[in-house]
Amino acid sequence: MTSKVTAVGKTVDEAIAQGLAQLGVTRDRVEVNVLEHPSKGFLGLFGSRKAKVELTLIRSSRIPDAPVPPSAESEEAGVPIAVPSEAEFEDQPPRRERPNPAAPAPSAPKSAGGENAPRRERPNPAAPAPMEAEPSETAEVSPESSGIRPDERYREAADFIRDVAAAMGLEVEVDIRKNRDGGLLDISGPELGMLIGRRGQTLDALQLLAGVVANRDSDKFVRLTLDAENFRRRRAKTLEELADRLAERVVRTRKEVVLEPMPPQERKVIHARLQNHPKVETGSRGEEPNRRVVITLK
Repeated sequence: MTSKVTAVGKTVDEAIAQGLAQLGVTRDRVEVNVLEHPSKGFLGLFGSRKAKVELTLIRSSRIPDAPVPPSAESEEAGVPIAVPSEAEFEDQPPRRERPNPAAPAPSAPKSAGGENAPRRERPNPAAPAPMEAEPSETAEVSPESSGIRPDERYREAADFIRDVAAAMGLEVEVDIRKNRDGGLLDISGPELGMLIGRRGQTLDALQLLAGVVANRDSDKFVRLTLDAENFRRRRAKTLEELADRLAERVVRTRKEVVLEPMPPQERKVIHARLQNHPKVETGSRGEEPNRRVVITLK
């Protein structure tokens, strides 16, 4: 059995739990040595470090050693073991077996019919069902079952946004709401133009980093959208008007139109606006982050 293991976790307690699961013992059976304490790093994103602990199994001296059978002691010491001869067995009188009063009396043979015919045992509905073994207290738990819930991940992303805004000299509030695409983090406060940027480029970059914060150390992906002063709604309306104008140009000139590179959520607005257009159709061309929408005749 391994007497020493090294484990890591987001916190010291989580690292200890991982080590106990590997050793299969409880907390009072080990000595804990914290090798590294956890660190969030810069803005909770760069240079983060997990907790690292070393667990050493305590060898209890209070448990007495199991008695060794005399035969084993003799074999280990190299002393020959005396085996009784056949004559000694013959000289010994035969032993009489005494009846055991607690032993059940032999049952009478049962005939094929009549009163002694075998009966079918009916299941007892009151009999308790067999119990399943409970999981060990130190059993390792999957990241999703013991991991961070979606609401907590959104709160971590909101804290990250506040930290970035504070580093830029802004004091903002972040309201967390749910929508059909996941979580919506709505930023409010003065001078939000710095967080939005030209055509929302700064807001898109901040949304990407907030998504990284929300999904780190997790197996299940959560989607979030960042908005400020209803910028997403105003931007979507502008893109829909642009899509209508460009569709008319394609019909008039009979030439395809290639738009400038856009993030996925903005390309989606163009596609949705023109998907039912009777004369034009849309597609995408290129690779991220330079992927563009192309409008052509049907």
